Amino acid sequence: MGTSFVDKDSIIRKIWGKADTVLFIFAGAAAEFALNKAVDWLYFTGRLPADPLGRLFSTVVYARKIIFSEQEDALKAIDQITAIHKDVEKNRGSQIPDWAYRDVLFLLIDYSIRSFELLERKLAKAEKNEVFDVFYRVGQRMQLQGLPNNFKEWEIMRKEHLQQNLICSKFTIDLYSKYKKHLGRFRYVILKQVQILLVPAKVKELLPLGNIPWMVPILKFYKILRAINSERPFKNALLPAAYKTQIRELDVNL
Repeated sequence: MGTSFVDKDSIIRKIWGKADTVLFIFAGAAAEFALNKAVDWLYFTGRLPADPLGRLFSTVVYARKIIFSEQEDALKAIDQITAIHKDVEKNRGSQIPDWAYRDVLFLLIDYSIRSFELLERKLAKAEKNEVFDVFYRVGQRMQLQGLPNNFKEWEIMRKEHLQQNLICSKFTIDLYSKYKKHLGRFRYVILKQVQILLVPAKVKELLPLGNIPWMVPILKFYKILRAINSERPFKNALLPAAYKTQIRELDVNL
């Protein structure tokens, strides 16, 4: 067996090894994808507006595949992501800006930390550095320019990106209407509640999420069920039928 891309004892495997944590990361990504100034690139192929949940879920699944793969397979997966984007650039006749790539890496770092802390516990500084390092190496392999060199630099750049690269546009409104259509009213409300608890202040400011986090006591109850391994019926009730099997497969016995 070869070397793993991520050490088997790394905190990031614990974060990405539980389906509900991955779903919270997905919820955060859904918010920021909708606000990103470069979201028109995702509309160019038509895949995002046609199947917003599937398109976002595939991004999360790719990230997870890299985290749990051997070094060689992880590098192949990263190269495949790069090749897909190069094809889109070729078809459109222009380049996706480097900051847009960085934004995706940055939000995966941020929501990995935020989701785990919301569902489990606060992360130590060394653990946050581990999360940063994994996605930094992904960015390096993709040959992205202007990456931060450490977690402290990332925190500064993340704040700058949140201020500079997000906007509530016609794409934002369209995507949220499609989230509602594909999720159904009940799950759509749950998605927005998770986002209220999870996303940074700038994201909340730009999105029509509401300000009343009534899900706090429900989340506390869910965490109790989770601690005694009795959360599955509750979780299943919240999952879109089309993704139940795929989401169950995200749980890893570490």
